[in-house]
Amino acid sequence: MVVKAVIIAGGEGRRIHAVAKTTPKSLLDVGGRPLAEHQIRLLQRYGIRDIHLTVRARDLELFRERLGTGESLGVTLCYHAERAPLGTAGGVAAIAGGLGATFLVLYGDVMVHMDLKALTRFHRSRKAAATLVVHPTDHPLDSDLVEMDDAGRIKAFHPKPRPRKSYCRNLGNAAVYALSRDVLHCVPAGSSDFVRDVFPAALKAGLPLYGYRTREYLKDLGTPERLAAVRADWAKGRIERRHRDVALPAVFFDRDGTLCELVPFLHKVADLRLLPGAAEAVRRLNQSDHLAVVVTNQPVIARNLCTLEELDRIHGKLETLLSEGGARLDGIYFCPHHPDSGHSGENADLKVACDCRKPRGGLIRRAARDLHIDLSQSAIIGDSTRDVEMGKRLGLRTVLVQTGNEGRDGKYDAAPDAVCLNVAEAVERTLQGQ
Repeated sequence: MVVKAVIIAGGEGRRIHAVAKTTPKSLLDVGGRPLAEHQIRLLQRYGIRDIHLTVRARDLELFRERLGTGESLGVTLCYHAERAPLGTAGGVAAIAGGLGATFLVLYGDVMVHMDLKALTRFHRSRKAAATLVVHPTDHPLDSDLVEMDDAGRIKAFHPKPRPRKSYCRNLGNAAVYALSRDVLHCVPAGSSDFVRDVFPAALKAGLPLYGYRTREYLKDLGTPERLAAVRADWAKGRIERRHRDVALPAVFFDRDGTLCELVPFLHKVADLRLLPGAAEAVRRLNQSDHLAVVVTNQPVIARNLCTLEELDRIHGKLETLLSEGGARLDGIYFCPHHPDSGHSGENADLKVACDCRKPRGGLIRRAARDLHIDLSQSAIIGDSTRDVEMGKRLGLRTVLVQTGNEGRDGKYDAAPDAVCLNVAEAVERTLQGQ
């Protein structure tokens, strides 16, 4: 059972110096209290009351003055002053003897509001050496990205900076970890970093590392712009509403013909191109309380036109292009099946009638379970009658766009609730309830 946590609060804060000046990032004010206090209150909410803070020696008295012993917050705070920087991992390794077999680590410059019990339950169920909280980020180009398999096991790390056209999936390290003591054997002497040094070494050593994906609120405030965004989100109540306990509405997007140009049986990375306004539309959703989720039939897998790995790279390009427009997707769900057999070179195992192929609702039901979506307040935007038919079956608001198929596929006799010129107009009208 996780009963202890470490808050790493000794960062330099060079990028936010113009705002923070002499104030450590962990003590910057958000909603009338220091960021570290928000983290402490979250830990206490989930029964974690033994909390360690690693701080720079020169900041020790300032932390004690602002946070005290923790008694007023229902916890016990133990400060560890570093006279020389030990890095994220070095500072934790130095105090490992007092942390127990399993513990949480939070970086002190991240606003976190998530279900920590669900995180620790996932960590224990996987018997992981380390579980990293991961999420789609609104700044993937300067984030450390994580590559995982379908079970959540981490396959690779893609640290910043990366080649511009590397097309990694937008799955950022959120700087919240559940760690077992085993992973600390990979910490080298002296100053070291979890992402740069420890996790790659643990992966190479064959230790089980997992990613725990969540749509909950995790945002670093390492720049003046991000600090302002966190403060604005707090003032609007968005941070609390992103908690997993709160069901959120979503807009489900078809992929080809809606967000991307319609290319029959698209199976090459080079052929994926965003439609005008796609990034703007998704970014507009990101600024609201709606989640943005892609649901797409991909019979190219059943037809053996591309592999799952190639499809993942295609989706990596989609997420990269969206991110260049300041947008992120909360999930991509696809059906790899096709019910009709008889095509040369097909994968017979995937030639089945399944629940996930649109217009059946398996993809959306799975997304609703994973992301805790309120379907009664959600919508689907697509370019075919198949998308409209699925939305009708699930009780979603349906919007047909006049791009791609423009509803001329003739598959179903399903009338949409609205018809829009493109995806940007469709999102705007959906948010306005039209």
